Amino acid sequence: MKNIKLNNGLEMPLEGFSVAQLADATKVKDVVKAALKLGYRSIDMAQNDHQEAAVSAAIKESGLPHEQLFLTTKVGLANAGAKPAYDSVLRSLQALQTDYLDLVLIHQPLGDYYGTYHALEALYHEHKIRAIGVANFEPDRYVDFVKHVSVTPAINQVEAHVFNQQKFARKWLQKYHTQIEAWGPFAAGKNEFFTNQILTKIGEDYGKTAAQVGLRFLVQENIIVNPKSVHPKRLAENLGIWDFELSDEDMERIRNLDEAQTFFNDHHDPAFVEELSDLKL
Repeated sequence: MKNIKLNNGLEMPLEGFSVAQLADATKVKDVVKAALKLGYRSIDMAQNDHQEAAVSAAIKESGLPHEQLFLTTKVGLANAGAKPAYDSVLRSLQALQTDYLDLVLIHQPLGDYYGTYHALEALYHEHKIRAIGVANFEPDRYVDFVKHVSVTPAINQVEAHVFNQQKFARKWLQKYHTQIEAWGPFAAGKNEFFTNQILTKIGEDYGKTAAQVGLRFLVQENIIVNPKSVHPKRLAENLGIWDFELSDEDMERIRNLDEAQTFFNDHHDPAFVEELSDLKL
């Protein structure tokens, strides 16, 4: 496992795992315990999913101190605004039974996200958060945002996988020293990800699966990944990307898979924005 240094000097694992959209507390606890036993040290979660207490219980049973872990949560629209966001992070700290969080992100570029970020900046200066950032910010929204905040986001977590490599967005993130982090690194299996002929063929040359090749490509591009799985076998497979390196030729073959478009919901789509705003996600 390798780490990457964020813009404030904090080191973050290049690979973690996500418990996104897992609502069952027992399942969350079990998968976190399994992942930690396998060697994962970075956990990605969100306030909206109400998982923090279950994650805390798993960590406690693992016996691992927080100092050996990297904990990320996200402030959703339901807690947007300076005071609601500030109070919500305090509740997250309480649920996770810790004095600090390693990373807190704004989940959506909607609502009073400036107020939300000002709360995160305050918590950052109070040393209750070690790094702060955003998620789902498109390049135009990101550039406008970074020009009007005092703490440059350490992270922008966006959809990123071999079919949507975010090449354009990465140029702007690099310009302002914000690290890209991927959600959906398997594209949720869309576009026949797990049986893609190019990924499969490359994988055969290394004794790896298409999924492992897809993850390895991202980390070699210095994109942080947080694959999601509830199956111990798949969790182990996703971690098995650190004993090989893709050749320059194979990296270029995979770069050519890029379709440069979302496979999910478009934040430029008014109907999607309306839906998110109504649901307060």
